[in-house]
Parts: sequence; structure tokens; C-alpha cells
Amino acid sequence: MISPLSHIREIERVALGAASPRDTPVVQSWLRCLNDYKLDPTIRQEAYIVPGSKLREHREQAEELIRIGRSGLEGLFNQVAEQNYVLLLSDARGVTVDFMGDPTFDNHLRKAGLYLGSEWSENRAGTCAVGACIVSGEPVIIHQDDHFDSSHIGLTCTAAPVFDTLGDLTAVLDISQLRSPSAKASQQLALHLVASTARRIELANLMTRTRNDWVLRLARSPEFLDVDPDAAIALDGSGRITGMTHGGFGALARSMNLRGLSTREFLGQPISQVFNIDIDDLPRFMRGRPNGERLIQARNGLVLFASAIAPAVNLRAPANPETGLPRALRDLSHGDAAMERVQTRAAKLAARDIPILIEGETGSGKEFLARAIHDSCKSPGKFVAVNCAAIPEHLVESELFGYAPGAFTGANQKGKRGLIEEASGGTLFLDEIGDMPFALQGRLLRVLSENEVQPVGALKARPVRLRVLSASHRDLGELVKEGHFRQDLYYRLNAATLSLPPLRERQDLGWLIGQLLGRIQKDNGETYRLDGAARSALLAHDWPGNLRELSNVLRVAAALSENGAIDLACLPERLLAGTVLSLPRHDDELRRALSECGDNVSALARKLGVNRSTIHRRLKRLN
Repeated sequence: MISPLSHIREIERVALGAASPRDTPVVQSWLRCLNDYKLDPTIRQEAYIVPGSKLREHREQAEELIRIGRSGLEGLFNQVAEQNYVLLLSDARGVTVDFMGDPTFDNHLRKAGLYLGSEWSENRAGTCAVGACIVSGEPVIIHQDDHFDSSHIGLTCTAAPVFDTLGDLTAVLDISQLRSPSAKASQQLALHLVASTARRIELANLMTRTRNDWVLRLARSPEFLDVDPDAAIALDGSGRITGMTHGGFGALARSMNLRGLSTREFLGQPISQVFNIDIDDLPRFMRGRPNGERLIQARNGLVLFASAIAPAVNLRAPANPETGLPRALRDLSHGDAAMERVQTRAAKLAARDIPILIEGETGSGKEFLARAIHDSCKSPGKFVAVNCAAIPEHLVESELFGYAPGAFTGANQKGKRGLIEEASGGTLFLDEIGDMPFALQGRLLRVLSENEVQPVGALKARPVRLRVLSASHRDLGELVKEGHFRQDLYYRLNAATLSLPPLRERQDLGWLIGQLLGRIQKDNGETYRLDGAARSALLAHDWPGNLRELSNVLRVAAALSENGAIDLACLPERLLAGTVLSLPRHDDELRRALSECGDNVSALARKLGVNRSTIHRRLKRLN
């Protein structure tokens, strides 16, 4: 370990561009400390412990993480306690929210910052294992004089990231010593232990948060398949990836030659794109067969051992298939609270012959919801969709009601069944009902009231039995007040109302992007990959055209992609204004903006109107 003066001079040489024998992560962190945070290596900064009220706030926000990670920390501490190691679990802002160490050394540990409430963010503490891990998202050893601040050069610290199921860094697990052997290589075992424990915490978090999904555990060796797998993936009922242990799966992805892809880019992908299985194959990987026989093959040929865990079932509940959401409705969202309320309400209404009015902005998925309601019925019959705004006004009557032979000049001599009669026994979906000509609204009301339709020119009415769903992006109540829509028809159509949230308010946008891209892949017979910048731009856009706009953007992007790689160049310029252009363009400006928000990435994201993953990626790229 070098003297503080020699340490300062070495940092100054690195700042001037001199080569350094230190690891690349250390040099990169030193440069961030100098150029981004404007830290001075000649000024010693003692370890900082946040005030008690602030610590309570951090611990409350990390309450579930602490609970889930506690078992892993205790297991690791039992292995290393005799070597005088200290364990720190820090949140994504670098504040220690859980801690294990020898209480007889409390005073020394607190002074060194190896204590509950210590803040090890890089911009405050300089180069340190927790801070460098938060920035890079990679395990790291910061040994003795690797630290930027000379007050910390007696410590050795090793840290590994903990990601949530969607790929965002949520915590850092650190193992540190006040004093250790001089050689940095002495900490390689510590690196292995802390990375393995972080992987187990990710697995425990995945199992906690995906109780209604399938979980597929993966391992290179059959012996550890059920007790300590290398990685795990959560899958929804259609076989699409909804979450994963990102640290472990990243290592497997590299083994599968899937380099250059972030684990987040696998979300929403069908499992069949990665392995030679689909959702119907999962039961054969459940316990009951020898581990050595449960084999799956990656698309590149790599063979892994797999163990499937079925979605949790409430054994106390009666085995009633009607208590859960029908598949068609369940597939409309993934974790958005507003959509879940719509889905639950729609499932109950689908079992009854009740007219439903679906409200929502243009392109928000009104027809998707109508079809899902129809498909959720026990005896659905035909689904007939009519866009009242797309049919020329002079043809609306004959299209809807049909006509008798020779009813008018140019009519088919055999006559024609109208769309209402075509839907008999099934569902009639009247899209943009607010654009139906006023004169025809009375005839539609009669159909609904009398359950019969009279074609143009016909002498007798014909009986029809149908379920009526209608939709409009316009406020039908206002149209009634203005005299443009019949009040009696309005009350006939909206016995129940379902309101779809606009895309900009949905919390499952990342999942939706994966779903739509998966459909495009299926249609085109090709595989597409979104890079991080393109995904950030998609997540940050307001989507005034909602799902329709998103689908069109993705289809064009897929067409413009090279070898299936979708980047910013494949997206329309209007999307870029919501991400790259709204963020500060220079590193110091971005750091200043983050500092003004208390180093809270979520707060900065809300202030700028972008997704927090956009800021995380920008910070990582600039650094």
C-alpha cells in the first residue's frame, strides 16, 4: 500500500493521461471522480453516515429488499465472519440499508464507513466498490489504494450488483475488511462469494414477485439445478419472458454467444426464441424426473439443465376456472394497475349479455379489448367489427342492415345480408359509434330493443340475437347534449362502461413493446433486437397515437433494421426529442441535474419526463 502523497501523485499522472498498471474499472472511476464530480484527491473526506431520519427513509423504501436479502446475507456472513469481513447491502443510491459485522469493532467500522447508514455513492466517496458497481453494473474489487480518497486506502472492498426482475439495478452487496493482505488477488474468493450471494438474492426476489408465472431454473450442472441454479426466467401464460435473474442470465447469454444484448432486451420475447421449447413443454421439466434428464438446448446448441416451477395456486380456493381471468383478457397487460381493473371488470361482464361501451383515445386498443371480451364468452359465435367512421354515409344503412333483392338500382339481385345479421349468435362490435349518422341511430335502437333487423327493401324483419359492444374516442355524453347522438341509444349501449388508459400512462410499456415486436417477428419470420438507446427512446415517448402508433413505429423500425438490429437510426425523428434531446447533452450538466434532484434518478426522470432507464443508460454511456 503506497503513502497518501504517492497515491495523490499517481492520480494526478492518470489525470494527465499517463498509463497506469491499475485495473480499467479503477482508472475509469478515478477519471469520473476528477472530471465529473470535481473531487480533489488532496482533500480527505471522512466516511459519511446519513442522518437517522434519512436512514429510516432509505430503509423503508428498501424494506422488501432487506427482507428478501437477509437470508443470503446471513449465509454469507457465517462463511466469512472469522476473517473479519463486514457485509453491506446498499440501495441504488449507495446508502447502506443492511449491515453485518463484528460488534466489538463497531467504533472502527463506523469511522471507516463500514456501517449501517454509510453512503458510498461515487460522487460523494470517490472510487469505492459500491459506487463503481452502481455506475458500471458489474462486480468489482476496489483494493486498498485503488480508492480515490486517501482516507479509505486501508480498506479492501468487493461488491456485486443486484438487479430487479426487469433489469434495473436495485442494490449492491459489498464485502469489506478494515485490513487485508497487500495482494489484490487475495480478494478473488470474496468476489466469487459476493457475486454468488447477489445471484441468490435475485433468485429469491424473482420467486417472490412472479408467483403467478412459470419459473424456469437453468444450470450448467444437474447437481445444483434445484438448490442453486445459475439463472432463472419467469414466463407468462403465453410463454413470453416477464422477468429474470439478470446477473446469472447475462453469464449464460454470453455462453450462448448472445453478446451485445442486454438482458433487458429479452423481456417480452417468447421463450422459443431463446431455447428449443415453448410454454406447453414446461410441465415435463418439473420435479419428478431425474435432474440429468431435464435438458434443454439453446438456439446456438448449448445444452443446459432446466427445472420448471408452475404458477402458485391458492389451495384454499375452490377449483373454479371462472375465478381467474380468461386467457384472452389476461394477455392484454402485464402489471399495469389501471388495465388490471379493466380486465377484472371485463371478465365479469363477459359472462353476461350486457351491452358494453368501451372508451379510450384513438389507438388505445378498444378493438383488442372487444375481441378479448368476445373470446372470453362460453359460446362466442362470430365476431363482426364495424367501423362506423370508415363506411361512406350513403352505404352505412345497406352495410349494417343488408338489403332485399332489387331493393335499389345497382343492388345485387340476390340481395345481401347485413353485418348485424352476420353477427347473429355472436358479437357485433360498433367502433366509433359516435360517427354513426343520426338518421340510422333510431334503426339501430330498434334492432337492440326488438332483437330483429329489417333489411332495406324487405317487407319482414328477421330475428337476431347478438351481444353488442361499442366504442368511441369521443365523449358520447357531450354528443347527446349537443343533439348529435340519441339519448335513448346512448343509454342502451352503455349499460356498462370500460375506460382504457392511454399508452403514456401505462406501467407495462416495456412488456407491450416486447409483445408487439414478437408479433412482428412471427409475421416476418425474422428475429429483431432493440438496442438500449432505441428502447429508451420508445419508453420515453408520449405515444399520442397509442398502440396503433407504437405498432406502426415498430413495423417500420423492423423494416429498416440491419440484420434485425433496431437502433435509433431505425426510429422516426419525433421519438428522439423525448429522450436524447431532453437530457443534458454533456456529462457535467447531467451530473449537475442529478445532484439537484438529490442524486435520485427517479426524481430526475420525472422532472425531465423520461424513463429512469434512459438516465441510467446515459450515465453509463457517458462514464
